[in-house]
Amino acid sequence: MKEIIFGMGLAVLLLLSRQTQAQTAVAFKSKGSDSVSMVYIWHADMVRQIAKDSSQIQSLYGHVKLQQGKTLFYCDSVAMNQKANTIEAYGNVHINDNDSTNIYSQYMKYFVVKKNISFLKKVSLTDGKGTLTTEELNYDLNGKVGTYSNGGRIVNGSTVVTSADGIYYGDTKDAHFKKNVVLKDPAYDLKADSLIYNTETKIATFITKTLIRDSSGRTIVTKAGFYDLKNHRAQFPMRPEITDKSQYVTGDSVQFDDSTGVSVAKGNALYRDTSQGISIVANLLIADKKNNTLFATQKPVMILKEDKDSIYVTADTLFSGKYSDSLLENKTPPNGDSSQRIKAVNPGNGTDTSRRYLQGFHHVRIFSDSLQAVSDSLYYSGIDSVFQLFQDPVVWSGTSQVTGDTIYLYTKNKKPEHLYVFENAMVVNKSGENMFTQIKAHTLNGYFKEGEIDHMRAKGSAESIYYIKDDSMALVGVNKVNKADIIDMIFVDKELNRVILRSDADGTMYPIRKVNNDEMRLRNFKWLEARRPKTKFEIFE
Repeated sequence: MKEIIFGMGLAVLLLLSRQTQAQTAVAFKSKGSDSVSMVYIWHADMVRQIAKDSSQIQSLYGHVKLQQGKTLFYCDSVAMNQKANTIEAYGNVHINDNDSTNIYSQYMKYFVVKKNISFLKKVSLTDGKGTLTTEELNYDLNGKVGTYSNGGRIVNGSTVVTSADGIYYGDTKDAHFKKNVVLKDPAYDLKADSLIYNTETKIATFITKTLIRDSSGRTIVTKAGFYDLKNHRAQFPMRPEITDKSQYVTGDSVQFDDSTGVSVAKGNALYRDTSQGISIVANLLIADKKNNTLFATQKPVMILKEDKDSIYVTADTLFSGKYSDSLLENKTPPNGDSSQRIKAVNPGNGTDTSRRYLQGFHHVRIFSDSLQAVSDSLYYSGIDSVFQLFQDPVVWSGTSQVTGDTIYLYTKNKKPEHLYVFENAMVVNKSGENMFTQIKAHTLNGYFKEGEIDHMRAKGSAESIYYIKDDSMALVGVNKVNKADIIDMIFVDKELNRVILRSDADGTMYPIRKVNNDEMRLRNFKWLEARRPKTKFEIFE
């Protein structure tokens, strides 16, 4: 009864005046509930009461201002229906919710008790960080949640996001976009079926397959992760695919910071340069784009792809860098050894990859069908395609084992072309059970044809133990040379076929029946077959 009297009194009061600026309250109450929602009228140029379908409609015109709690309503005109618990606003509608969210439209229908609002025509919502525009918006005042389903657009600084459906959460500043999501930013373009974007932090969170393309042309395909557009950082689990011109990167997870240029791929990571046929796999890859470096560890393997005979290289750690222009002018490799000059004709015209170098540290292993090698460390120059092997290096080709203090392996089109051994060079071939042909000298040069060993030359105080075979390949004796200037070795089908002394030498010939094979050993002889990589699959172990 008190509510009926209050409503009648308000109607009389409003009808007595054509303009109100005093604070007047209108009560809205849902059926079956004792709670009352109060809406205060702060201003209206004109007020009328209209009877419609047994309901009394209070209509307010001109510069209307209403308030419920901490929410202010502005519009050109209002129709208030206490029976239906609705307020309809027309023309230049503006809602200020808790002084943090502002919504504009040309029409609004407010369900007072439920605190739910429907906006139509030229709807605009802003939180001070971003602006959402759409033609239809449903807004829940209780949860500060706005929803659209007929297309919407958020502008957040220089970032623009559009989608068919969307939900905006005012408390957290999160917007969940659905269907045909497109994000455009000066640095990035993004397409997805679903995306979460925070207008305050400018962090985009991916929950479905997403395609990202940045201003440099780099593309990222991911199923999950986040992108911090403010700080230019990103993290992608679930094996994203990143393509940058001819370079491709993936891993169980990838993260990068464009402000520093550093990216990290973890877990079955893969780097591939298709233009140069180079791939690196590892459990940890760290790339520094600004300094042009690549660090690979945790079982790294580099693959130099060739149609018939690819080269596989592994070590505890692989590191790749780019020669500086000043270094190229001096033609001195980064290992600081000025005695070894880089062979480069106009290196400035080379490709990016040809200007790079590779270093391998500890437990280096190399495998190809035609050649295998091990050492403690490695240096590879992309300019002259030379592998430099240091500290107890061993190279195998066919049935030949080569050792020395330092070994240089020159390649061409990713095939071995020339082998050079510094100091204490030794070649060993197994001729039979406990029988080894051995040649030792200060230096050794080996030459390949089509990737296969063709001939070698040992020079400087050369020594040899050579098991001689007749035309039927039967062993007939052993020729032991104590000192020679040059000894040449000729190979046929990867097998040592002949040994030729190019100068007078002091030697002895032993019939095979009088040979004690255990005594037929040169100083520092070692048979290291157990260290030899037998297949490319051993490289990955």
